[in-house]
Amino acid sequence: MFLVELRKLVGRPRTWVPVAMMLTLPTVVAVFIKVTGRAPRPGTGPSLLAEAFNNGTLFPAAALGIILPFLLPIAVAVVSGDAVAGEASAGTLRYLLVRPVSRTRLLAAKTAVLVVYVLATVLLVAAVSYVVGVQLFGSKPVSSISGGEPLTTTETVLRIVGAVLYIGWSMLALAAITLFLSTLTDSPLAAALGGLGVLVGSSTLFALDAASSVRPYIPTRYWLAFLDFFRNPILWRDIERGVALQAVYIVVFFAFAWANFSTKDITS
Repeated sequence: MFLVELRKLVGRPRTWVPVAMMLTLPTVVAVFIKVTGRAPRPGTGPSLLAEAFNNGTLFPAAALGIILPFLLPIAVAVVSGDAVAGEASAGTLRYLLVRPVSRTRLLAAKTAVLVVYVLATVLLVAAVSYVVGVQLFGSKPVSSISGGEPLTTTETVLRIVGAVLYIGWSMLALAAITLFLSTLTDSPLAAALGGLGVLVGSSTLFALDAASSVRPYIPTRYWLAFLDFFRNPILWRDIERGVALQAVYIVVFFAFAWANFSTKDITS
C-alpha cells in the first residue's frame, strides 16, 4: 500500500512543481548575489544569506530560510490536502476501500508518504543549495552566527542535518493539520487553503502584541529556531520547545484525521 501511494504521488506533476520552485528560487537568489556582488547586510534579508555570500557552505541554511516562510508550507499544504480529499474528488476513494484494505492502513500509508515527501523535499533543497553555494561562493571553515571558534566540517554537516530534520518535523505539524482538513471535505483545494489559512493566521498572531499570551503555542512560533543549530554552542532551548510543540500538533491532528476518516461515510 505504501509503494502504491508513493508511486501515485511521484507520478503527479503537481507534486514536482512546488519542488522545482523551491530549488529554483534559492539558486536565482545566489546567482543575483554573485553577479551583482550585493548581499544583504547582516541581520537583513533571509536568515544567514549575508553569511552565505562569504561562505557557500552555509548556503543550504540560507536556502532553507528562503523557502520556509511560504514556498515549503504551500507545497506541504497542497500535497497533504490532496491526500484524502483528492481521492474523494476523483471518485476513487470508495473503490480503494472496496479492496481488502482497512481505512487505518490506507491512512497510515498516506501519512507515511507525506513524511517521506516532506523530509525528501527539505533534504533535496539543502543538497542542491550546498552544491550551488560552494560553486558560487566557495567553501571555508564556518564561523557560528554567535561568534566563537569556527565549526569543523563534521560539525557543519551535522548541524545542517539537524536543521533539515527540525524543519521537516515542523512541516509535519502543518501536514497533520491539513490532512485532518482533507478528511473533512471532498475538495483538495479547500483542504489546502485551510492549511494555508492556519499558516497565515499563525503568522498574524505571532506578529500581534495583543496575542502574546498565546504566542508560545501557535504552530509557527519556533520554526526559525533551526538557526540556533549554527550557534556555538548550540542553543537548545527554543529547539527543544519547538520539537515538543510540533509533537503535540502532530499527535493530536493525526489522531483527529484517523478518528474522522475511520468513521466517515464514504460516498465518492
